[in-house]
Amino acid sequence: MKTAAVQMISRPEWPANREAAARLVAQAADAGARLVALPEYFCLLGRRDSDKLALAEAPGHGPIQDFLAETALRHGVWLVGGTLPVHAEVPVNTEVPGRVLNRCAVYGPDGRAAGHYDKVHLFAFDNGRESYDEGRTLCAGGQPVALDLPATAHTPALRIGLSVCYDLRFPELYRALMAPPCDLLLVPAAFTHTTGQAHWEVLLRARAIENQCYVLAPAQGGLHENGRRTWGHSLLIDPWGQVVAVLPEGEGMVMGELDFSRIAQVRQQLPALAHRRL
Repeated sequence: MKTAAVQMISRPEWPANREAAARLVAQAADAGARLVALPEYFCLLGRRDSDKLALAEAPGHGPIQDFLAETALRHGVWLVGGTLPVHAEVPVNTEVPGRVLNRCAVYGPDGRAAGHYDKVHLFAFDNGRESYDEGRTLCAGGQPVALDLPATAHTPALRIGLSVCYDLRFPELYRALMAPPCDLLLVPAAFTHTTGQAHWEVLLRARAIENQCYVLAPAQGGLHENGRRTWGHSLLIDPWGQVVAVLPEGEGMVMGELDFSRIAQVRQQLPALAHRRL
């Protein structure tokens, strides 16, 4: 099964990002991809963190979610919609006015919503030159989400685990997604250049190795209009931790095959998942 991770350099305007995402998903589908994943904040990287609040949608309704559904249907693909800002359906203890969920929504080839995951771990970083705190505009999701995608005329059944960007640093989340084990872990991201250069690939390879499955990581990758520089290096990694494909920087995509016999081979030769005791 051929998959694609789309890499973008999202702008502060939704229409421009919608056009870029539509073009790149179409290119991936034309090249034979049956599952296409967009990066975190594909819809907007604003000039201020609070810009996303004006774009936030109600769960299941809004221009961004409609775009994702229509795009999945148009190309007959499974579409992992990066992330978009969504209002919480039910107030939670940590929610205060002015915060939204950072949601990864998945749509099937029929254009219907297959499920979603709300980012659990919120990024904060300050090295004296760069400072970020997602908790100022986001409220955290509450639980891990794995989806069993049914077989279609063109794709086999597939179990995917959803995560977003900073989640990558918390291996316990991925362990929670592996009961039963996933075939593919998704990590849409907008890693900073500083943290990405230091940790991005090694963390992704570790998640693939310890969970013995494929990892697909679509990323933001370049210098944005707001002055932020993201690391890029969208990756597909196999269950042995080998890099199948990578795009260092700039708009584009990485593509590769999910080989289910490769997953079975790795798990048979080194049955680490069956050896777990904790």
